[in-house]
Amino acid sequence: MRLRTPFALLGAALLVLVGPPLLSPGSGSDTGTRIPGLRLMVPNTPGGGYDITARTAAKNAEEAGLTGDVEVFNLPGAGGTVGLTRLVGERGNGRLAMSMGLGVVGAVHTNETPRTLADTTPIARLTEEQDIVVVGKDSPYRTIQDLLTAWKANPGKLPVGGGSSPGGPDHLAPMLMAQAAGIAPKDVNYVPFDGGGELLASILGDKVAFGVSGVGEYLDQIKAGELRLLAVTGPKRVPGLDAPTLREAGLDTEFTNWRGIVAPPGLSDAEREKLVTLVTELHDSPQWRESLKTHGWNDAFLPGEEFGAFLAEQDRRVGSVLKELGL
Repeated sequence: MRLRTPFALLGAALLVLVGPPLLSPGSGSDTGTRIPGLRLMVPNTPGGGYDITARTAAKNAEEAGLTGDVEVFNLPGAGGTVGLTRLVGERGNGRLAMSMGLGVVGAVHTNETPRTLADTTPIARLTEEQDIVVVGKDSPYRTIQDLLTAWKANPGKLPVGGGSSPGGPDHLAPMLMAQAAGIAPKDVNYVPFDGGGELLASILGDKVAFGVSGVGEYLDQIKAGELRLLAVTGPKRVPGLDAPTLREAGLDTEFTNWRGIVAPPGLSDAEREKLVTLVTELHDSPQWRESLKTHGWNDAFLPGEEFGAFLAEQDRRVGSVLKELGL
């Protein structure tokens, strides 16, 4: 994720695939990158970005012959920190990984959890994507300018929904939008949802005035006409989508999110290397390349120790952004 504002804010999307083993322990071959009983944890509800990323990665790895069946399971709660606590508690379990991203970084700050991403084993950053600003098909806001005019007139009466807890990407993006529009972030009526699936129902049901989420989560609803896309938050327009960037709309800010995979602490060098190699081979597969195009994800691969350094930097930056925004 990148946060670029007059205050030099920079963020990134954190992608982490975490879960228990693929096959039952002891079944299958344990040679090469094959990890019997591998499980991938999703720390939020079905239908959100972490969930879509995890299930896509598992399916692509299976189709590419890189592993056996991978079990993907959801353990939502507290912006992903319930899953993070579970992951850290599985010390030494080389058959578990978690799908995660920038939202977990922020949730650690806002929930003041004793477990942090520094307690995990970083495997790889996988993707980066823009957030989008969307409304329901029957919304009175036909353009981003319509929305901004109404929002600036009375920010408290226009609830904005996001699929992440405070400190996460879907929270930071509208806060930076508000700041650039001259709205005090503390005046924004932000309504958090535990993942994009819950948020979608609220947008379609007119429970929020507008929503902010990852571009890959709502492509089908946009194309079907159920959602109206008003703007994208990154530096460039998204190919195939008719929507301006925030800068084109007159807001001096941009934002992108990222997602990746982390594993429990206490892994042996061999266990860590197997997971890093598996995800590296997934990244190089034609199946994953096609999924990047399908979901509108940008390739942001960063393996092992490089990803660990990135996570530490993101933790510092998110803390700085939250402080600067008065949040």
